[in-house]
Amino acid sequence: MMKVLVIGDIVGRTGRQLVQKLLPELKEKYRPALVIANGENAAGGAGITPVIARELFGYGIDVITSGNHIWDKKEIIPYFSLEERLIRPENYPPGTPGRGWVIVRDSSGIPVAVTNFAGRTFMDNLECPFRSADALLSLLQEQTRIILVDFHGEATSEKQAFGWYLNGRVTAVFGTHTHVQTADERILNKGTAYITDIGMTGPAEGIIGVERETVIMRFLTQMPQHFHPAKGPGELNGIVLEIDEVTGTSLGIKRISESD
Repeated sequence: MMKVLVIGDIVGRTGRQLVQKLLPELKEKYRPALVIANGENAAGGAGITPVIARELFGYGIDVITSGNHIWDKKEIIPYFSLEERLIRPENYPPGTPGRGWVIVRDSSGIPVAVTNFAGRTFMDNLECPFRSADALLSLLQEQTRIILVDFHGEATSEKQAFGWYLNGRVTAVFGTHTHVQTADERILNKGTAYITDIGMTGPAEGIIGVERETVIMRFLTQMPQHFHPAKGPGELNGIVLEIDEVTGTSLGIKRISESD
């Protein structure tokens, strides 16, 4: 049985420090073969830079997924040609820098595909993630039975629909983007692990990681605000997957939430 640790959206310096501090303990506890993390908010709460990506890889993360904030720091664009383990949503239009999938191997040499899609409900108007997944899966299934999917979306209905659409065709579908961990983790009836959102790794006392005052003012006035990551204690959210290496189906999914 293979275990994979997936860490929820890393937000700012607090999130990075949590990974640095807690990941060694989580590795000791769960013994994951691979570690995946969503890093699209790792630089000041919006975007990621090459320096920060290398920092996270140095802490022991094997693959960094992302989402709609991946372009917020323009210096990340040329980095895609240098580091295939940083991926962006696959359903961006042709010609977009980077790609939406990577195949990595665990210490035993077993190939694992990690891919990333973005939702369209209350999000950017990208290519259809459902049809984009259809096109990609035939390629990935030729190379491995283990396929892990980060679905970066806003609407719970779209996330659930995507999970059921890929049920039996991928190992796991885990949601990111909302920063709020949901309690609906389960194994779908054809062996795909699913959770609507794995949560956030960052400031615990903000509003989805952001300073409370500015978010509240945005709602009160409907005026634009410049958001900054909140200060104070942090929390690390994520999941641990248990996978049958032979069939590629999921045997278990466990939510985790750790405080610093």
